[in-house]
Amino acid sequence: MSAQPKTFQQLIDGDQPVLVDFFATWCGPCKMMQPILEDTAKQLGEQVKIVKVDVDKNQLAASKFQVRGVPTLILFQKGKILWRESGVVPAHQLVNVLKTNISQTA
Repeated sequence: MSAQPKTFQQLIDGDQPVLVDFFATWCGPCKMMQPILEDTAKQLGEQVKIVKVDVDKNQLAASKFQVRGVPTLILFQKGKILWRESGVVPAHQLVNVLKTNISQTA
């Protein structure tokens, strides 16, 4: 992973869609999301950036977006929330949701 030159806000304010995975290291379902997110990243490539945010280390960000449970996935583009879901999202469903939202904003 490269250094993070941008703040979280700068990242979600950008033109590129950003899928944020709010997770916790102790969360079993969060661990189930990891291979799903990796698969999604391979399928969509540069169309979407996937970022993981540990809610225990980044309580401010979790609080700002009212993350009550983990995992919570939120898709941002230009600072706006395009989609959000809590719990484990199957890979095919996640890819479909992302493709739909990305194509609407392209």
